[in-house]
Amino acid sequence: MAAGPVAAAETAAAAGGVAVKKASLDDVEEAMKDVVDPELGINVVDLGLVYGTFVDDDNIVTIDMTLTSAACPLTDVIEEQTRAALTTGPGGGLVQDFRINWVWLPPWGPDKITDDGREQLRALGFNV
Repeated sequence: MAAGPVAAAETAAAAGGVAVKKASLDDVEEAMKDVVDPELGINVVDLGLVYGTFVDDDNIVTIDMTLTSAACPLTDVIEEQTRAALTTGPGGGLVQDFRINWVWLPPWGPDKITDDGREQLRALGFNV
């Protein structure tokens, strides 16, 4: 009988290798919906602030992210929320660690907001 993926991972672990389960990009995006812009109360995904994600073979995620303004003083708050969303929880979290790559190009604009984000902003009284 051939060894399946679980048996292969167990064998690698027994041989001293470390089997690492990589988080999917969809799972990372879903978890990032728990990261909320403190000023608007809307998550960073629906605001269009997450430009891209990459999960490496060690299950460390790099997130290309921007803010509505380069002068925003809330990067520490967003980084702490990201840490809680991605690295804590059952089994230690979704990813081993994370890095936010703050980017300013292309500049953020209202065109980056998702349809869900627009609905949430309208509910708060914004005209988007």
